[in-house]
Amino acid sequence: MENLKKPVLMGLSFGGMVSIEIAKLLPVDKVILISSVKSRKEMPWWMKAAGTLRLNKIFPMRSYKITEPIQNRFIGVTNREDLEMVVNYRKNAPQEYIDWAVNEILKWRNQWVPPKIFHVHGDADKIFPIGNLVPTHIIKEGGHFMIMNKAPEVNAALNQILAS
Repeated sequence: MENLKKPVLMGLSFGGMVSIEIAKLLPVDKVILISSVKSRKEMPWWMKAAGTLRLNKIFPMRSYKITEPIQNRFIGVTNREDLEMVVNYRKNAPQEYIDWAVNEILKWRNQWVPPKIFHVHGDADKIFPIGNLVPTHIIKEGGHFMIMNKAPEVNAALNQILAS
């Protein structure tokens, strides 16, 4: 194990939170967050309130045809390709996983930030509004789904981070 390099962890949205939790347990070279948050204080007020009140236990997360256009706008779907991917995800993601992930996000109380962290975030993200955070790399007009519809800009930021 001594000869192995420390890994670079990268996580998107909830995966960024998971990356931070892994970095608490293992020595890592760096942590890269994309469309995520570093700590509970960066979460929007409505998410903190929903977690404190455990609203997800009262009103489980479900997708309904009538609310999907609002959800799509909220996550930053901008074209037909994005929409097809989101529709496919909704159709195939196990509800047990969705319920578990939402619960873990809402009850996350992290305050620790890894020493070598990079944060790529869009200035139009409605899930985790940029006003609550201090990213190292800002993607102009990037929403929560920017990894798909702003891929060249996200890749440029990742290349810069990985080269450092």
